[in-house]
Amino acid sequence: MRIARFSIDGNVAFGAVEGDKPDELVLDIIKGIPFADFELSGTKVPLSKVRLLPPVLPNKVVAFGRNYAEHARELGNEVPDAPFAFFKPSTSVIGPGDEIQYPSFTEDLHHEAELAVVIGRMCREVPRERVKDVIFGYTCANDITARDVQKREKQWARAKGFDSSCPLGPWVETGLDVAAAGDLTIQLTVNGEQRQLGRTSEMIHPIEDLIVNITEAMTLLPGDVILTGTPAGVGPLTVGDEVAVTIEGIGTLTNKVVKRG
Repeated sequence: MRIARFSIDGNVAFGAVEGDKPDELVLDIIKGIPFADFELSGTKVPLSKVRLLPPVLPNKVVAFGRNYAEHARELGNEVPDAPFAFFKPSTSVIGPGDEIQYPSFTEDLHHEAELAVVIGRMCREVPRERVKDVIFGYTCANDITARDVQKREKQWARAKGFDSSCPLGPWVETGLDVAAAGDLTIQLTVNGEQRQLGRTSEMIHPIEDLIVNITEAMTLLPGDVILTGTPAGVGPLTVGDEVAVTIEGIGTLTNKVVKRG
């Protein structure tokens, strides 16, 4: 099932996305919230009539860096022996169609296409064999990065945590198991030109290891998001660019880069 979060006539709701053709998709509005038992209302609205929002509002976004060997090497970094985590604040999250605002403090803004894991239940110290039980689903992400700031500053808080640096969407796909999610095509285009192309099977540390690693340290809450790393091919964005992340079996997340006002 594809679960979207959207607004219509000033109201915000969740809905199940139905249909196969992009111009014929509809939303069956959900009674309640998707992280608990819910029912479909049977009230349906065309996707074209709503504004898609970030599919979840995470309490925290835990991102793992250098989790694809070729990406680590393209930036001159060593491949880490263990998962390497950092955070993006909730205020960095935007949804499909929202604008990526080019910050004034950088001159080298980069895209990073990523598979995002959405957590479905409160969890801590999750054993590897139980990881599947705490995952709600998967969505597309773009870990927008001020590369020059990242290189200059020891901490990545500003380089990767600024407002609009974490596009998520277009919805959460709940029908993938961990094995399937671990072998999907992931690609990114800028103005229709392919920049990144890889498979999630190229991760150094798979999804299970990432969740085991972070829950050893902290509690995850429903709606929290795990970013799993980016394949090689990262590169610069400029004002006016349209950047699109497409992940097999999930969908396409598209955003435009604008100058921060």
